[in-house]
Amino acid sequence: MTRDLYEVLGVSRAATEDDLKRAYRDLARRYHPDSGHDDPEAEERFKEISLAYETLRDPERRRRYDLFGESQARGGAAAGGEAFGFGDLFDAFFGGDPFGNRRGAGPNRGPDAEAVVELTLEQAAFGTTHTIEARLPVSCTRCEGSGCEPGTHPTRCDACGGSGEVRQVRRSILGQIVTAAPCGVCDGTGARILSQCRDCRGDGRVQATRSIDVEVPAGVDDGQRLRLAERGPAAPRGGPPGDLYVTVRVAAHPDFERQGDDLVHAHPVSVAQAALGALLTIPTLEGTTELTVPPATQPGQVFRVKGAGVPSLRGRGRGDLLVRVDVVIPSRLSDEEAALLHRLAELRGEDVAPPEKGVRSRLRSAFR
Repeated sequence: MTRDLYEVLGVSRAATEDDLKRAYRDLARRYHPDSGHDDPEAEERFKEISLAYETLRDPERRRRYDLFGESQARGGAAAGGEAFGFGDLFDAFFGGDPFGNRRGAGPNRGPDAEAVVELTLEQAAFGTTHTIEARLPVSCTRCEGSGCEPGTHPTRCDACGGSGEVRQVRRSILGQIVTAAPCGVCDGTGARILSQCRDCRGDGRVQATRSIDVEVPAGVDDGQRLRLAERGPAAPRGGPPGDLYVTVRVAAHPDFERQGDDLVHAHPVSVAQAALGALLTIPTLEGTTELTVPPATQPGQVFRVKGAGVPSLRGRGRGDLLVRVDVVIPSRLSDEEAALLHRLAELRGEDVAPPEKGVRSRLRSAFR
């Protein structure tokens, strides 16, 4: 009967990724065939441990194992043997890289991280330097990122012989195939740290708050992401750092709505200005400009101010400012204003509501 994979590693079903890694390292050192003990079953036990760890460390395979058991943990069993997918074939022939590059021993690359910057429309349009505060892993200053206590050095990993890989014989539809995977004892570095740095405990990194200057290019838009190469978290044991991805958030502007590289501005005009024409003072991102509105301008009509929009992110040209005319109807009229509008309607032959009594007449009527 197949043993439970959690039992093989001696962990509970609630074990974390770190719990799995620690259990595997301890068992791999104990049962590795090259560790010099006389146990004839050590090699088979080592294979069993490696298979359990390989399955449970992958979140999707672990989920399938928890739901369906080992037969489905690798995506379903093939007739007469263990399931074997295209990823396994790449592992078998190329060490996991579909372009034929074999894994080599050495520190891994640091993970990527994300941050958000809040900008005004003007900052997004013309570019700026924005400083963010981010709490990220940084290289340990005590050991200079090596993970070793000062004055000591790492030793060759006895589990993988310094190669950073462990090899396994696996069954597939093609027969017996040798696959290679990163060594779980040394995390693929090929080296072990026997005397760990007391500050970082062998990781080569500590948590710290960093001030990072983000160069925001002109023309960036809300929701776009900027990639800061190798400005992200430090890698364990001196590997190359990861990248920092910065998402841009642009605050709403009281005067403008952005549409690509164009800006839309809704400008209020009176009935008289729309009918007779007017010279308007229009806000822009850089101050104000004048716009001539011709007579008989209709509500919602749009006028274009060339080159007053947002600079193109590609560095070529600039968008326009689109001014939409909003004709504002007065909500309150004086007696004189109402009389003038009634006279206009009479001249144009338009039917309107009869004129209301004046304010004084209405007051007198209310107290009768």
